[in-house]
Amino acid sequence: MGVHQICDQFVEDFAAAHPVAATEMGIPGYDDQLTDYSPEGYAARAALERRALEAVTAAEAADAGERAAKAVFTERIGLDLEIHDAGLDVASLNVIASPVQDLRMVFDLMPTDTPEQWATIAKRLAKVPDAVDGIRASLLAAVEAGNAPALRQVTKVAEQAETWAGLSGETGFFQNMIAGAPEGAPRADLDRGARAAQEAYAELAGFLRAELAPKARAKDAVGEDAYRLWSRYFIGAKLDPRESYEWGWAEFLRLEAEMKAVAERIAPGGTLAHAAAALDADPRYQVQGRDAFQRWMQELSDTALADLRGKHFDIPDPLMALDCRIAPPGGGAGAYYTGPNEDFTRPGTMWWSLPPGRDEFTTWREVSTVYHEGVPGHHLQIATAVHEQSLNRFQRLLAFTSGHGEGWALYAERLMQDLGYLADDGDLLGMLSEQLFRAARVIVDFGMHLELEIPSGTGFHEGERWTPDLGLEFMLTRTITDEPLVRDEINRYLGWPGQAPAYKLGERLWIEAREDARKRQGDAFDLKDFHTKALRLGGMGLDTLREQLAELD
Repeated sequence: MGVHQICDQFVEDFAAAHPVAATEMGIPGYDDQLTDYSPEGYAARAALERRALEAVTAAEAADAGERAAKAVFTERIGLDLEIHDAGLDVASLNVIASPVQDLRMVFDLMPTDTPEQWATIAKRLAKVPDAVDGIRASLLAAVEAGNAPALRQVTKVAEQAETWAGLSGETGFFQNMIAGAPEGAPRADLDRGARAAQEAYAELAGFLRAELAPKARAKDAVGEDAYRLWSRYFIGAKLDPRESYEWGWAEFLRLEAEMKAVAERIAPGGTLAHAAAALDADPRYQVQGRDAFQRWMQELSDTALADLRGKHFDIPDPLMALDCRIAPPGGGAGAYYTGPNEDFTRPGTMWWSLPPGRDEFTTWREVSTVYHEGVPGHHLQIATAVHEQSLNRFQRLLAFTSGHGEGWALYAERLMQDLGYLADDGDLLGMLSEQLFRAARVIVDFGMHLELEIPSGTGFHEGERWTPDLGLEFMLTRTITDEPLVRDEINRYLGWPGQAPAYKLGERLWIEAREDARKRQGDAFDLKDFHTKALRLGGMGLDTLREQLAELD
């Protein structure tokens, strides 16, 4: 078998072994099943990865496309296995992207148009209790092996589970979901499944608080060994943590100065906070109601798709559909993207998690976020890979890496300024605020997990070593991000080590690669052509990306 064939077969085998991932990828045939999250389930998937990695390593690449595919597969799957061998996969528990969230969110991606599709949902609902039992078994195994999760993550995930179970004063997620089932759907099975799923999440919350919390580690920082491994996984590159930390500070201070110049035009003589307050009070940027906010982001997304197509990017017809939705309550605040399936019958979707109880929104902060999650950000990038038939299915569906993906999406925000779409000072300050926030993430994530010293000349607790409390204070006082989001973000960084810096560090590489291509090609350099070729490479780690982009000429 050739490299592409081995990778294609791996995707089929992996989908069967991980039905939740199959639904996320849009691979049919597994929507009535759930993933085995027990230690045995993790071991079975690791064995599958190990066999495929051995086969790809032994295979002779037939051409440049297979050489690239081989590099992508061996780097990604090799890191998966390193994480498994370190016992970190069974220990996965955090507030944003662990099995507890995946098991709930997979239902957002299931089709709900026909009674037959609702029957499939009912079958999957009935399996939630067993899947939750697997999560519980893995977490206990992780504790036994000395890989207990941090108490902060245990407590916060328990709160999420309580919300989804309907224990926080609102209707539970699963009951709310089945309320929309049409006539002819198996109502009794759905009711029974929803009750079972919510009871399972309620029991999980109780387990987390009563049984796991006393065994959780008090310290949030993961230390250098674990951090270096997670950093390579999320970024796809071997970085010098200290150099990245120092670069993060330099980038933060540069952006802070740039923001102050824009803020001076908005609120002369004031601070960044004064400028933000002035924009918040400006009716031009205000939206009343969640439905109106959803319409606003859909209209902005549709406009970007129409404007950029043909002129700045090649956008195939299937990519012109991008749904914008309000996410179900209970998760962290902020926006995220889920990709299309292979035939694009399920379009790419931008989801926005809004703070509970809030019904008034300002748009100046969020314009660049729509570009980040939609076009030219994640939707253009991820859906282009799905659409690109020269790639194998692993490259199209499973090769996403935060450094590559989030780096591109952040690059896309700044690119929209270069293309003339952020001429309004309010929208520009919003984009710069997001850039500043991502630079702060580099500082705080490296700083908190490695307990680094805060350097002189920064104007913030100079000479002290980072703690979660200092991280929270820094984000609240040196950025203009909403406080609820900042508090969520600190919890996210501490439970997902190495992921948050991937945005800025990834953007850094995308900019360097573009400028390298510009220097090599001189007057022949064409930005649209560079973007088209780069996006058609699909996802990969940053070290692999650097090598592939250098060959684009």
